[in-house]
Amino acid sequence: MSGLDFDSGGRRLLDQLFDKWSLLVLEALCDRPRRFNELRQHLPAITPKSLTTCLRRLERNGVIERLVVSTDPVAIEYRITDLGRSLESPLQAMLRWVVDHLDAVEAARSDYDERRTRSEETPGAA
Repeated sequence: MSGLDFDSGGRRLLDQLFDKWSLLVLEALCDRPRRFNELRQHLPAITPKSLTTCLRRLERNGVIERLVVSTDPVAIEYRITDLGRSLESPLQAMLRWVVDHLDAVEAARSDYDERRTRSEETPGAA
């Protein structure tokens, strides 16, 4: 891909957008703005610390924004920005690919693991 310097900010940005939780958080926020606990309910496997870290990183990169929606008690809402919205189509395509190809990927993993196991059991095999 021309124009993207993988030795500087480009690689760092890709790492931050495609880490373990960012895609799923972005997908949830593309549907609608959500508060912290709504995101936790939507993604029950994420820890509060991981969600906080992810949200701060996405906010720093300009793809989500954090808004105070009430002050008594304080309520914070996260929503996708216009910049983040520009990721929606490629994000949906990637998530659709995962759904459509998960069975094939799992079969490939199983085949690979079987071949590795057989080669480890065979003396002199690489």
